[in-house]
Amino acid sequence: MTPLRLATPDDLPAVLALLKDSGLPYQDVDTNRLNEFLIAAGGQSVLGAVGLERYEDNGLLRSLVVRPESRWTGLGTQLAEAMENHARTTGVRTLYLLTTTATDFFARRGYEVTARSEAPATLQGTTEFSTLCPAQAVCMRRTLI
Repeated sequence: MTPLRLATPDDLPAVLALLKDSGLPYQDVDTNRLNEFLIAAGGQSVLGAVGLERYEDNGLLRSLVVRPESRWTGLGTQLAEAMENHARTTGVRTLYLLTTTATDFFARRGYEVTARSEAPATLQGTTEFSTLCPAQAVCMRRTLI
């Protein structure tokens, strides 16, 4: 198991670079948003990250990313599980996400494909939904309780 921790402002450059290099939205990630990120640290480097945006009892799981050399090690699963547990303990009942590449990964974790229009209005109004993720991104949701 790779040690996980909450992100700090010092992690911002590494997280942004990892997201950008992986082709994931990074434009709206700043130090405020970084408060809800978990980081997988390996020595001095960030091996992976995952974020959460909370809107009442709904959450947007975002930016699950693993450095290429750490993929297929279980780190993505570890990050997703840790964030799902964090979301649950902070009152999130349903998690939503958008993905263009990881539908199968999230389906194995119990997420179901849903129409983007079925997501709560608060999530549809986020930058991720309204601007950053392409229209062909698959919307998925999972009930946590």
